[in-house]
Amino acid sequence: MTAESTVASPGGEPPDYGFSSVSVITPRGADSGFGLPAPRPAIRRHFPRLALLAVDAGAALVAARVLVDSRTPGHPLLVAGLLLAVVWLNERARLYRPPAVPAVLDELPAVCARIGACWSLLAATVAAYSPDHSLSVGSMVLGCVLQSALCCAGRGTVHWQRRRALVRRPGAALLVGPAVTAQRVAAAFLRRPGCGLRPVGVIADQAAGGDGLPVLTTDEEVRRAIVQNGVQTVLVVGPRGEREPLLRALAEAGCALWQVDAESPSYDRSCERLAGFPCRRLDMTEHRECLAKRALDVVVSGTLLLLVSPLLLGTALVLRLSEGPGVVFRQERIGKGGRRFTLLKFRTHRPVDARESATRWSVADEQEMRWFCRFLRRTSLDELLQLWNVLRGDMSLVGPRPERPYFVAKFGQTYPGYPDRHRMRTGITGLAQIHGLRGDTSIEDRARFDNAYIDDWSLWQDICVLLRTAVALVRPTGS
Repeated sequence: MTAESTVASPGGEPPDYGFSSVSVITPRGADSGFGLPAPRPAIRRHFPRLALLAVDAGAALVAARVLVDSRTPGHPLLVAGLLLAVVWLNERARLYRPPAVPAVLDELPAVCARIGACWSLLAATVAAYSPDHSLSVGSMVLGCVLQSALCCAGRGTVHWQRRRALVRRPGAALLVGPAVTAQRVAAAFLRRPGCGLRPVGVIADQAAGGDGLPVLTTDEEVRRAIVQNGVQTVLVVGPRGEREPLLRALAEAGCALWQVDAESPSYDRSCERLAGFPCRRLDMTEHRECLAKRALDVVVSGTLLLLVSPLLLGTALVLRLSEGPGVVFRQERIGKGGRRFTLLKFRTHRPVDARESATRWSVADEQEMRWFCRFLRRTSLDELLQLWNVLRGDMSLVGPRPERPYFVAKFGQTYPGYPDRHRMRTGITGLAQIHGLRGDTSIEDRARFDNAYIDDWSLWQDICVLLRTAVALVRPTGS
């Protein structure tokens, strides 16, 4: 089989190949070498959550005691049920994780909607088990209004106190990124004290001319700035790139990390706005996979390997007869925590050399393949050997797709959030793939879907992704 034309890697040809720098999350327990101080107690950070929880619980108890008849059978259980339902729904809506600059009007619709849902459930429960004590429409509306008023008044007080504290005692912050851009962002934050952040320094490779905050270029300067100013917030300006180990060390030291988009506007509703800049929290910790996920991987991959073993042997035989030696394609990929492993696939094309295999993005013209190789790629049957990678523990059934070291390093410097994909074991399929992000599609979109999958992971989500992948096999598009 002759060598085939391929699509060049995004960003053009690399100047050299064989480097080892990969921008991924440093494995837990690794020595960072920055000598940063130990994390400080985060009592103040958790106080707003506890205060909001107390406000919601108190409003639910007062409204229930006023309007629910104490002679109703199971009265204490009904009150407790209303309380737990309100707290659970608010927690699911992240209403106990207030934004950096909270405002009660922003969360008013979500709070009132959940209170209304809880009172509707309470009225239905009372009507079902004790029709003689069922709540009237007027009582239910009054309960919703009373609880909403108490809840919003309490939340407004908590948020007002917090905003006041942010203005009076803004937290010290460091900025990480190019010196010129970081100084511009720092000046904007200093003009907006209501954000509750007071930049005290910039961490950059080299200082820029002109006035502004001091530029910290050594690890000792960073450590001294954190200790002397009590820094608890770090603003990351631009791509993280080679700053990943430092950011991980700062997170381990108890600093909250924010990614600030200083170059282009963002209309993502999930982003918070600080000093007019779109910002989002950065999570630098590895995701701890539960035993159930690994058990699912072992049971399903082992069972499938046994069931499809005749198909694997038949595919290998056809490839050997039609394409010659070298049926199995082996390639180095990046897995969880930046660890490298060898990914297995059936060989459907032959790159010119190892360098092209590692730095070329994909096959340009599948029509140059023989019919059987095109069939394998379009049906994704060439990926079946990765079940062995899953059984070994290199991969999972569901997770972000693994990529080659060259592209991991390149994408990690270009797309914010791409290195965060390596918090979890990589997979054969994932949330990005079932949304059509395969082949030559947006890397930024893939990173966003992969991180959303990790942040919201559940065993049921894995099962849903596997089922949707199986359905998608009847509409194959290739890998």
